Amino acid sequence: MGSFRIEGGHRLHGEIVPQGAKNEAMQIICASLLTNEEVIIENLPNILDINNLIDLLKGMGVKVKRVTPDRVSLQADAIDFDYFKTQEFIQKASRLRGSVMMLGPLLARFGTAYMPKPGGDKIGRRRLDTHVIGLQKLGAIFSIEGTTQKAVAPDGLHGCYMLLDEASVTGTANILMAAVMAEGETTIFNAACEPYLVQLCKMLVSMGAKIDGIGSNLLKIKGVDTLKGTKHRLLSDMIEVGSFIGMAAMTGSEITIKNAGIPQLGIIPEMFRRIGVKMEYQDDDIYIPEQDHYEVETFMDGSILTIADAPWPGFTPDLISIILVVATQAKGTVLIHQKMFESRLFFVDKLIDMGAQIILCDPHRANVIGLDHHHNLRGIRMSSPDIRAGVALLIAAMSANGVSIIDNIDQIDRGYQYIDLRLNSLGAKIERI
Repeated sequence: MGSFRIEGGHRLHGEIVPQGAKNEAMQIICASLLTNEEVIIENLPNILDINNLIDLLKGMGVKVKRVTPDRVSLQADAIDFDYFKTQEFIQKASRLRGSVMMLGPLLARFGTAYMPKPGGDKIGRRRLDTHVIGLQKLGAIFSIEGTTQKAVAPDGLHGCYMLLDEASVTGTANILMAAVMAEGETTIFNAACEPYLVQLCKMLVSMGAKIDGIGSNLLKIKGVDTLKGTKHRLLSDMIEVGSFIGMAAMTGSEITIKNAGIPQLGIIPEMFRRIGVKMEYQDDDIYIPEQDHYEVETFMDGSILTIADAPWPGFTPDLISIILVVATQAKGTVLIHQKMFESRLFFVDKLIDMGAQIILCDPHRANVIGLDHHHNLRGIRMSSPDIRAGVALLIAAMSANGVSIIDNIDQIDRGYQYIDLRLNSLGAKIERI
């Protein structure tokens, strides 16, 4: 496990381009299993989670060609099902939560799929009920074989009506990918409708799928027998865009985020504006001016601002950690309410050690009293617990007095490509040790 050594107190200046969307990429890569023809994915981020998923498909027999660093060709014309019974598959898939999204495509095309218990961020209970129940309604039968779940569809998959118990993004994607090749019509109500789901739907339609209701929480899918290959370009990563907005504000920096994908950002820019962060749109770029101070809005009745996560089009839970750390140097008080995961706020003890004024009310709520840069944070040694908290701690360290060390940076590398090099090019002082 590597570490970052961060020398705080340096302002950034210049332009930065966000990587391709990690969460979209995980779905799109799994969707390549739906066809025996070539699928080309562009704007692919070079990060651990993506590379591990591609490596997993390669072990299954998928032909992989890295055309350029951000362009890959995948062709699943033959799958080695014996590989799913190997220890190598179990170990690799169990370290990668996104591997669960192979279930739907494999069931749809081959009638058989395997899934070990998936890993990923340790941010609380993340159940897979939505995935399993949805696939069961389509006709899948699950059983346990050692440490692996096996799913089969002996009579094929058949369309039906289903109301999802939660608007799970990966759950919706998994069920959708199974439904596009199920017999008859499938209706998914309370479907997730994030831009990445819209992108997945558009890709599937380009492959020959029939999907109505794209962009809404009510999807209707008419199953087809086969799907063809396609070319797909990923959106800019909205989580990275939000991270850069927060980083600029926290360090008092002037930066421009190029090709930000503004139409797909939803409420994200507005939430940062509510804590006083100024920004301007220049075509599809976001310009953040240098700010020595930013002040939190209150509600119309004067009560304390509450920022809570919610399913799209609400504020994404992946940016709760980022906006919390940015609030520590705002003028004013913010109540952060993380509704969706019960362990995501536990990293705030590191911020408290750095001098932040935060009251952790319970696993879901933290009251942040902004210091307004009257008292800067101080550098300490800490460890990254997950991808988003890791970057939040990196932002805190970049704004702090002195030197900080962040251990376990593999967690950060899982979601952010070359983050140290890209930020150093803007004036940061980050060293891998």
